[in-house]
Amino acid sequence: MDSQHQLTQKSNLLININNNGRKLVFLIGAVFCITPYASPAIALLLGLIIAQSTGHPYLHLNHKATHLLLQASVVGLGFGMNVHAALQAGKEGVLFTVVSISGTLLAGYFLGKWLKTGKKTSFLISAGTAICGGSAIAAISSVIKAEEKQISVALGCVFILNSVALFIFPVIGHHLNLSQTQFGLWCAIAIHDTSSVVGAAGKYGAHALEVATTVKLARALWIVPVTFISSFIFKNRSGKASIPYFIGLFILALIANTYLPIIKLLSPDLVMIAKAGLTLTLFLIGAGLSRKVISSVGFKPLLQGVILWIAISAGALFAVMHLA
Repeated sequence: MDSQHQLTQKSNLLININNNGRKLVFLIGAVFCITPYASPAIALLLGLIIAQSTGHPYLHLNHKATHLLLQASVVGLGFGMNVHAALQAGKEGVLFTVVSISGTLLAGYFLGKWLKTGKKTSFLISAGTAICGGSAIAAISSVIKAEEKQISVALGCVFILNSVALFIFPVIGHHLNLSQTQFGLWCAIAIHDTSSVVGAAGKYGAHALEVATTVKLARALWIVPVTFISSFIFKNRSGKASIPYFIGLFILALIANTYLPIIKLLSPDLVMIAKAGLTLTLFLIGAGLSRKVISSVGFKPLLQGVILWIAISAGALFAVMHLA
C-alpha cells in the first residue's frame, strides 16, 4: 500500500529523482528555513515548490510535525510579550471575535446548503475559517465523526487560502496604511491558521505580531464551545472537546517574561528560536500541499471557502478601519 502511494506521488512530480535525492532536497530546504535569510513567505513558497517538483519524502509525518512545531513556537513567542499589552490587545479583539465567529458559521451553513458541499464538509470549512484553521478542523472532525476525505478537503481548502493570505495581507495592509494594531487585529480575524497569522503579522511589525498572536489565541479557545455545540448538531453526545493546552503554556510564558527578570535576559533568544520554528512550520505546510492535495479539494468546497474568506476578510477590514 505504501509503495503504491509513493509511486502515485512520484508520478505527479515535475522532477523524478530517487528517494535519497528527495530527502536531501527536502532537508536542505528545511535547514535554509531556520536561517535568518528565510522569511515566512519564502519558506512557504519553497515548500510549495518542493511539493510540486521533488515531493515531500516524509509526508506521513507532516501533519503531526507541523502541529507540534506550531504549538511549541507559539509558546516561545510568549516570552517576547508583556501581560499588560496582551490584555489590552485581547480586550480590543473580543467583540470582533464573537461577531465574526458566529457570523462565519451561520454564513457557512447557508453557503453549504446552496452549493451542496455536504453537511460535514461545509461545517469543517466554516469552523476552520471562523476559528483557527487546521486546529479547529482537527478538533471538530473527531466529534462529528467526519470521514478522511471530508477532513482532507477542509484542510486542503484552508491551507490553500492560508498560503494566499500570507502573501497578499501585508501588501494590502501597507497599501491602506493600516496601523500595526489594525493589521494585527485584521490578521487574527481573517487569516485561518495561527502559523500564517504570525507569519503575516511578524512581517508587518513587532506590535502587529503581539496583537495578532494574542487575539488569535483567544479566538482559538472558541474551539471548546463550538466543539460542544457541533456534538449536539451532529447528535454525537459522547464527543469530547479537545482543549488547546498550549494556550495555557503561552500565557505562562507571557507572565514569566513580564515578572521574572531572569527570563527577560533569555527572551530574545527564545523568541528568535520560536520565529525560526514558525518559519519552518510554514515550509512544512507548503511541502504538504502536493498537486494531489490541491486537486482533491474540488470546486464547490473551495468556492465555499473562498466566499467565506473574502466575506470575513472584507468585513474585518472595514471593522478595524472604521470601528476599532
